[in-house]
Amino acid sequence: MTAFLTARAVRTTPEGLLWEPSGRWVRGRRGEVTVVDSRHPVLVWEPEVPVPTYAFPREEVREDLLRPAKNPPTGTHTGSRIFYDLELDGELLENAAWTFPASDLAGHIAFEWFRRTGRGLDHWYEEEEEIFVHPRDPHKRVDAMASSRHVRVEIDGTLVADTVRPVLLFETALPTRFYIPREDVRLELFVPTDHRTGCPYKGTAEYWSWRGGAAVPPDIVWSYPDPLPAVGTIKNLLAFYNEAVDITVDGEALERPVTPFTRALSERTPR
Repeated sequence: MTAFLTARAVRTTPEGLLWEPSGRWVRGRRGEVTVVDSRHPVLVWEPEVPVPTYAFPREEVREDLLRPAKNPPTGTHTGSRIFYDLELDGELLENAAWTFPASDLAGHIAFEWFRRTGRGLDHWYEEEEEIFVHPRDPHKRVDAMASSRHVRVEIDGTLVADTVRPVLLFETALPTRFYIPREDVRLELFVPTDHRTGCPYKGTAEYWSWRGGAAVPPDIVWSYPDPLPAVGTIKNLLAFYNEAVDITVDGEALERPVTPFTRALSERTPR
């Protein structure tokens, strides 16, 4: 009988990997072909990597589709030395899978996620829900809450948003994001872009860039036109990177936070 996990059971390997069994039924596909069908996956966190990945027992993987890697990468995935290419319908996908060196994870295989790395399996499911980019971390929360706080957003001294009906999104290890109704944003000051990102907790976001001449990163504003049900209240609302704009809440100016996005935004800012 399969036991459904009810308590946290994180374990550590000598290589610094963290891992724990998951009670979720996980499938991974490439196109229409199911490569992984697992009821016994484990979640693995690599050092310095903030999001987990899945590893699967070999017997729940289509090993007949795997070939020893022709050009295995070095220095990736915490000392892993065994990589596999995926051969499917005459196409060879290099380094689509690998094994971790830890003895605790012997007999398990992990796969790249196409939406995150541009290679590997391109459709993933937990139970009957499709998931994107990476597995959802069971120790992370994302809560969207309607509020009546007075939120003002400025860019280079120009007021671009002013609302008393925001939705506040609280996400573990990130600053509070303020989602603002479109009627309360001067959207004419921005131009839509082709940029899109996927989030396993919120869905797929579309973006806008600042029209002004200030040194502002592109894609500074985003929105989720079809968010996942758990955060449905942010649908079509607009949010700004706190890291690159000036936000005032109930008369108090917020400091610009330093987050994993700070460096990326700085590198994209016009000089």
